[in-house]
Amino acid sequence: MKRFDFLQLTTLLAGSTVLSSLNIGSGNTLLTGYDQPRGYNIPLIDLADETDRQIVVDREKGQYLGHPTTVLLDDQKTMYTVYPKGHGGGQIVMKKSTNAGLTWSDRLPVPDNWSTSREVPTIYPVVGPDGTKRLIMFSGLYPIRMGFSEDNGQTWSSLEPIGDFGGIVAMSDLLRLKDGSYMAFFHDDGRFIDDGGEAGQFYVYKTRSTDGGLSWTDPVVVATHREADLCEPGVLRSPDGSQIAMLLRENSRQFNSFVTFSDDEGTTWSEPVELPGALTGDRHQAIYTHDGRLFISFRDTTHISPTKGDWVAWVGTYDDILNPQREGQYRVRLMDNKHEWDCAYPAMELLPDGTIVTTTYGHWIEGEEPYIVSVRLTMDELDQRA
Repeated sequence: MKRFDFLQLTTLLAGSTVLSSLNIGSGNTLLTGYDQPRGYNIPLIDLADETDRQIVVDREKGQYLGHPTTVLLDDQKTMYTVYPKGHGGGQIVMKKSTNAGLTWSDRLPVPDNWSTSREVPTIYPVVGPDGTKRLIMFSGLYPIRMGFSEDNGQTWSSLEPIGDFGGIVAMSDLLRLKDGSYMAFFHDDGRFIDDGGEAGQFYVYKTRSTDGGLSWTDPVVVATHREADLCEPGVLRSPDGSQIAMLLRENSRQFNSFVTFSDDEGTTWSEPVELPGALTGDRHQAIYTHDGRLFISFRDTTHISPTKGDWVAWVGTYDDILNPQREGQYRVRLMDNKHEWDCAYPAMELLPDGTIVTTTYGHWIEGEEPYIVSVRLTMDELDQRA
């Protein structure tokens, strides 16, 4: 992967406005103005060579292991991770840690039909209106299926359809609403929302559960864009809880990433707008640190970046996301991906002592298949570098 001098790039290109000619197939040529810089000017902290931070979760010679998500249980020590044997689709693997990700078990037994997963598995904790706690795990394409556990992950159900619909990266994020229900998000390009569709415009969907994740409503469109391909939503609340922000991958690669907001618990959403180059990436996942700042992990797809294609994070505030002229505080390269783009569907957990445990897959060794690694860090450590 080609490397660039960061100062040279930002001096020449960050902050510039680019016009791109985009043919959308109807015979019309649209001029698209980039409202946001395609690079960034905030500092870059590089942790890629600090192997003492890196913990190998799973690796198998000759086998592609990818796309993990994690869940931290109430004891703040037990953690599960799930991921496929393959790029997205493939047999789902589950592992468990009893010391907050410092060491991991062997691969755990799972239901037989988890081997039929066609897409990225995602795992979340939920609680029902009767107080029943569950772990739920989704597997996408058509139909979206789900398995669940009601004994803290000791036993699991088989994957069963949640409805007569499908989607991609289901569910890329999940949020508890103020009334105790849950809203989950995914996207589709027309191929899987109904069985046997054709690729076309991208739509982001929401679906809602009022019974603690056991059943889900038919999907409703949240966001789309005439020119951009919006997908893989990552959601977070404002510090006061009154607003929801949704960060979106832009899959046509013509734009930066996007953001849309809801002030009514996800009922309606604002028109999506471009984010700064500093927040441009794939599969954003966000946590609030103990001091109220945001740590957002993603695959770097910033158009002008010395870490393009790597596993990175952004540190800033919610107000930075609200204000399109603010880039945030700094960026972090977590690990160096030896592939042009294939890495970093990240999972993140915040421990009581402030340690961030973020986990993903990547091509960490040149010429070898990707495997699962977690990186541990604290905000104090980052601030000292910045």
